[in-house]
Amino acid sequence: MLENGQVFTGRAYGAVGETLGEAVFCTAMTGYQETLTDPSYHRQIVVATAPQIGNTGWNTEDGESTGSAGSDADSGDSGKIWVAGYAVRNPTRRVSSWRATTSLEDELVRQGIVGISGIDTRTVVRILRDHGSMRAGVFSGAALPGGETGGRVSDAAVDELVGRVRDQPSMSGADLAGEVTTAEGYVVEPTTEHRYTVAAVDLGIKTNTPRMFAERGVRVHVLPASAGFDAIRDIAPDGVFLSNGPGDPATADAVVGLTREVLGADIPLFGICFGNQIFGRALGRSTYKMKFGHRGINIPVIDHATGAVSITAQNHGFALEGEAGEEFDTDFGRARVSHVCANDGTVEGVELLSGRGFSVQYHPEAAAGPHDAAYLFDKFVTVLDGDRAHGTRA
Repeated sequence: MLENGQVFTGRAYGAVGETLGEAVFCTAMTGYQETLTDPSYHRQIVVATAPQIGNTGWNTEDGESTGSAGSDADSGDSGKIWVAGYAVRNPTRRVSSWRATTSLEDELVRQGIVGISGIDTRTVVRILRDHGSMRAGVFSGAALPGGETGGRVSDAAVDELVGRVRDQPSMSGADLAGEVTTAEGYVVEPTTEHRYTVAAVDLGIKTNTPRMFAERGVRVHVLPASAGFDAIRDIAPDGVFLSNGPGDPATADAVVGLTREVLGADIPLFGICFGNQIFGRALGRSTYKMKFGHRGINIPVIDHATGAVSITAQNHGFALEGEAGEEFDTDFGRARVSHVCANDGTVEGVELLSGRGFSVQYHPEAAAGPHDAAYLFDKFVTVLDGDRAHGTRA
């Protein structure tokens, strides 16, 4: 059920019941486990554009969240599913991956995720593409008047369900980072010789991000989104990282303030996705809600400095204002828009010309996706190398 009153009738998929959220579509042809466990999808009903979903099942290794925050749902070792609901065309009837420990539908049931299958997802995607992401709901079983007995849903029941969909809050103005962040800080140790320490502010961090740092000799202190500058100062990190996450960046004033303190203390900073928007706001830029956002693993991004194009994984419905190559003054020196999307010109990165801070809108840590942007972790380590070489930090 979409908020414009359009109804799509299919079969229950996953848990039976009712769920509400913002309907968005993801164009990725693979990697649904990463999508479903990405905290950035919190409070969103994901419509898969790939026609068949579930053929690789579900395993205990590819989840991108710990499941430790915002909910008491037991996600086990496979990662908490953060999406509000899942809509697919043709769920596979057989799991074919040797890595699978269960089927996708069984995991959806276990974690209580309400979904729907057998609908024309192409039509849904066209609606969202043409009219923008909108509030939606999935209803099955007793949550669907007449549906639990297989009977026709009356017009009155449809009106009631549309009302429930429209009564839910919009994603604009939603402050969600606090609902997905870790309840307590934790440390991820480097897998090679320890070189540096980074404080990572968890706004909805994916598990592969600390892993990418660890592979480069970086110890990562993951901090809750509510952490203040004192918590960072106590760690005495060589750098600070701002993670991905859900919600409207215009609501994240506290984290923006923290970022400004970090920049004022001249600590190198790196941000991705939601972190890019937070960094941009700290530099004085504004944000806006996109019509339907970027969600997929094949999105081309242009580096303004070199002209190089990277194919990237993305998941965002908000973006920074700006144009390619635009330079502007900030309280921390000159900055510029460093990257833009080749498809629509959306800002995909900003940086201080001093090199003390940079961020990108896409996901260099993507596991199920392209690795074109993985070099950004090396770029950040190079900044830390420079500090050590110049004696800025021990």
